Amino acid sequence: MLHHKTIEKLCELRLNAMADALEEQQHNSRQYESLCFEDRLGLLVDRELTRRENNRTKLRLSKAHLRWSVTIHDVDFSIARGLKKNEILNLASGAWIQHRENCTISGLTGTGKTFLACALAHSACAMGYRVLYIRAPKLFEELDTARNDGRHRNLMTAYARVDLLIIDEWASTPMSVSDRRDVLEIVEERYRQHSTMLVSQFPVDDWHKAIGDPTLADAILDRLIHNAHQLSITGDSLRKNVGVEK
Repeated sequence: MLHHKTIEKLCELRLNAMADALEEQQHNSRQYESLCFEDRLGLLVDRELTRRENNRTKLRLSKAHLRWSVTIHDVDFSIARGLKKNEILNLASGAWIQHRENCTISGLTGTGKTFLACALAHSACAMGYRVLYIRAPKLFEELDTARNDGRHRNLMTAYARVDLLIIDEWASTPMSVSDRRDVLEIVEERYRQHSTMLVSQFPVDDWHKAIGDPTLADAILDRLIHNAHQLSITGDSLRKNVGVEK
């Protein structure tokens, strides 16, 4: 009865993981009988901390709006496409985000660019970074809509402050005057403050033309490229094979 009341109190305190772990210890008493009180209490605390961190990671992943729910362990390095495993694992460690550096991923359609970006983003979320994934056409559409309904400044602030902003389908279509100005303001606010990842089917050398205005293109790319880890994926489309990365 005493144990039952303790579990109820733990639940009232929203220490549900500790309550579950205590109940588990009670039901498997022989497994834990050799442990002292401090060790058993430590196991309860560890269970609570682990669950809370897992819940925080799930929340960050939910807010990131990733296109693929994948981890770095899902990346297939056996396929010949120019990826260096050590380089990818180094990026997955998050050091580049800590140092507020950028990353670019380019390659033909279907070579696994978005898959890799989402895997790296998953690692970032697990390490506590706030991540947001968005396709460039949707980014510009949302900003145009926000400009007309009074949300433009708040939306720009949200894009500027997230720890890792991933823009997919970058340079896929020419930018309008307002698109270029918005991008310049976002990258200016993020420069040396937060990390940006650009994912594109076009090589970096073609991005200047896609932006359009030479002066603004110079300003935008200068802030994005000079401190960026540049990944170029080669090879044929992986969509030819069922069940592999896209």
